[in-house]
Amino acid sequence: MPWYFARLTSFMKKLELAFAAILVPLDYLALLLAGTLAYLLRFESFVTEIRPVVFELSYESFFKILAVAALAWLAVFAVSGLYSIKRQSFFANFFKIFIACSAATLIIVVAFFFNFQLFSSRLIIITSWLLSVVIVTAERLIVFYVKKLFYKKGLGLRQVVIIGANKNAAEINKSFTDNPGHGFKIMASYPFFDQETKMSLEVLAKQEKLDDLILADPGLDNIQKNDLVNFCTEHQLNYKYVASLLDTKLINFDLSTISGIPLIEVRPTRLDGWGRILKRLVDLLLSVAGLIILSPIFLVLAILVKLTSSGPVFVALERIGCSGKLFKLYKFRSMIKNAQALKNQLKDYNQRADGPLFKMADDPRLTSFGKVIRKWSLDELPQLVNVCLGQMSLVGPRPHEPEEVKNYQGAEKKLLAIKPGITGMAQVSGRSDLLWEDEVGLDTYYVENWSLGLDLQIMLRTPKAVFSRRQSV
Repeated sequence: MPWYFARLTSFMKKLELAFAAILVPLDYLALLLAGTLAYLLRFESFVTEIRPVVFELSYESFFKILAVAALAWLAVFAVSGLYSIKRQSFFANFFKIFIACSAATLIIVVAFFFNFQLFSSRLIIITSWLLSVVIVTAERLIVFYVKKLFYKKGLGLRQVVIIGANKNAAEINKSFTDNPGHGFKIMASYPFFDQETKMSLEVLAKQEKLDDLILADPGLDNIQKNDLVNFCTEHQLNYKYVASLLDTKLINFDLSTISGIPLIEVRPTRLDGWGRILKRLVDLLLSVAGLIILSPIFLVLAILVKLTSSGPVFVALERIGCSGKLFKLYKFRSMIKNAQALKNQLKDYNQRADGPLFKMADDPRLTSFGKVIRKWSLDELPQLVNVCLGQMSLVGPRPHEPEEVKNYQGAEKKLLAIKPGITGMAQVSGRSDLLWEDEVGLDTYYVENWSLGLDLQIMLRTPKAVFSRRQSV
């Protein structure tokens, strides 16, 4: 497969996220257009004959006000849920547009009331409100049908498997097959979730040909239901089931309908849609700023690493990232050459018997300067490059080695639902001194309850954690 086709396929699998992102600049342009048309219409003869112009405001001055007001308008759109990737009817979307435009207009009217000299044309404000509803709706309608067109061409479809052999399963199967515009492609259907079905689904999951599992038959026994939930957790899949099935713990869930059948969707993490975009923007901005600001420290550390021991300045270590993807993690070298190869000889000295991780006090592979930079986590600064490349995040679960991830059990695989982080809940709650069970519990909580506020709290607590002395083991 050519590299460019592979990249296109990867992009199309994120079609919903891409369309959610493009709505922001399109909405902004639509609002600028609505305001401009309202301004121009105010000076048309058929309007001035009825209501003469009694203010003086050039278009340049008006546009400056409009540009700022449109940004505030977008904030109201965001609060109203207009940038959610949740699938909803266009009528529901139009209702949100109408409410959001009305609320934004009301806010602007109140703002101008307290500063009447800023802008005094009530007719332009009212016209802008009406035009904003019309133009934003038209823009959203175009995007809606373009997305439908992509789906009908087989691009960006969510790949699903249906479990069940009842009427619900048949109706959902028929609906997705007859209406590709819904955005789903059925990869397979199975009457039960037994061992044979599980093996088939594992093949699809490893080939990245599976996004959602739908349990259409609530009559399956509890063992199969629990196995299905665990399978979705391990493979970071969205889990949907008919609404009558209410015996499963709900964490991040949403209610929708397919062919009139109510479905509950359980997502592996709250980090989705615009949350994922915002987190990436914060990661990119802060990591680039960090690399620039810390460049003198990078230079000093690089010189000291080179002077105190033989070997390269940096090491690239294999780690497992989001969705089980392998990547190279960059660090300042803190160990002697061939340290990784010597690890097998030291396995008997592992002092972490409570999980898959390896830890050894007074590790003989550490260099004298390596002990210093390890103590203050300075060896991890090059991971800012991994953040820039999109392989890691500033905040997330600890990145682990492939052989460690192989030993993950059940729910531990939920840690692979998001990108690993330079810092995280486990790191600021005990660094490497936590028991494995406690570390998994903290990182799982983060995966399930992510928010930008939580990220900020963790980043603010990181310096204190770094400067706190570690336990010996």
